[in-house]
Amino acid sequence: LLERRVTVAKGELKRSSVHRLLLAHGLSRPSGAASEPEEHRAHLAEYAGDIWYGDVMHGPQVPMDGKLRKAYLVSLMDDASRLIAHSAFCPGETALDIEGVLKQAVLKRGLPKKLVIDNGSAYRAKTLQAACARLGIHLIYCRPYAPEGKGKLERWHRTFRDHFLSELDHSRLSDLSDLNARLWAWLETVYHNTPHSGQGLNGETPLQRYQQDLPRMRTLGPLAEKIDEVFHHRVVRKARKDGTASYQGKRFEVPYELTGKRIVLVVDPHLQKVLSVEDDNGEFLGTATPLDVVANVNRKRRKPRPVEERSLHDVDGENEVELAYRQYHAKGEK
Repeated sequence: LLERRVTVAKGELKRSSVHRLLLAHGLSRPSGAASEPEEHRAHLAEYAGDIWYGDVMHGPQVPMDGKLRKAYLVSLMDDASRLIAHSAFCPGETALDIEGVLKQAVLKRGLPKKLVIDNGSAYRAKTLQAACARLGIHLIYCRPYAPEGKGKLERWHRTFRDHFLSELDHSRLSDLSDLNARLWAWLETVYHNTPHSGQGLNGETPLQRYQQDLPRMRTLGPLAEKIDEVFHHRVVRKARKDGTASYQGKRFEVPYELTGKRIVLVVDPHLQKVLSVEDDNGEFLGTATPLDVVANVNRKRRKPRPVEERSLHDVDGENEVELAYRQYHAKGEK
């Protein structure tokens, strides 16, 4: 602009120099940006179980299905104690992997009040949101590209790389279960029993700090007996005319009276199997079984009930023919 206005000679000022000067005085910011930098302050949950943080870290390559494939470490950390509620190496970083780790975490450590996780697509999955809602967990998403929102987990990942991955003997790993067996042994015997100097711990171990607040923990209670149901997926479908509904390319038979209606399939995501049928309110409508077209050849069909013939005098309510009949003959009588 200065060159166009002939205020300075062309090439006298560099664009980058002007930009740095304006930026230093808060005069050059993207459209819609805050006029001041966002405030970040150190924080710590008052009690264990108040806040959990979740994240995924890329791990080592491990034999899976006959090939070397990358494993992903999914971890859930308690904010107040730094205890790892559960952590596992998974074949991917999908919503299903994250849900599996959360399921084991709540079985072992109870229910957190809040769960703070990344903003990635896997964490945004409706299935994860639904499971947290059933468990009464407030799900909170970090701002995109803001790692400072989960700094304790970032430090945990550094510790994990320095003290676990650096010592790992890959020659002893035959599959993912071997890697996880060593992870869980190291967590319980080493990490959870190592004194921490971090904020709020003052030399205590994560396990000691966590156990101080055990009386305050939210337990699963009656949900423990039906924890599998909590993590089942719900998929909306429309029952076909032949009394079936599809899921993952397979067809399942549902109660025939649901034909043509909107239904909700309850699915075990690990077995890829439809278990039952519900309505939108979660009410049980019946079971779902894999379609067996061969067995259906000899299956007795349901026949519609015959409609009883009734005289015109038995017909309830008004109809156009009877109304015209009465009006026409009423005129003749007059």
